[in-house]
Amino acid sequence: MMNTSKLAAAIVALSILSPSAGFAQDAMVKGEVKKVDEAAKKITLKHGPIKHLGMDENMTMVFRVRDPAMLKQVRVGDNVQFIAERGTDGIAITKIQKSK
Repeated sequence: MMNTSKLAAAIVALSILSPSAGFAQDAMVKGEVKKVDEAAKKITLKHGPIKHLGMDENMTMVFRVRDPAMLKQVRVGDNVQFIAERGTDGIAITKIQKSK
């Protein structure tokens, strides 16, 4: 009984302390670039659900980008994968890459 408790405690500790590579993969969302507005540092994406942000349906949204240089990597019509995160100033794209 004691060994089971120690094992359970070790598993919980590892799950809390380990960086979650799976989260980054799960957080990637597929989308299509509809508009790029470099001046406003925003991008419009038609995308699938963003489960970790509570968005369970496909939709089209305008997002701010954390790094405006990301906007130079994509063009209207590109299929992309991206990560969106909620911060103190709203939801922003933190990573974007063209889909293969």
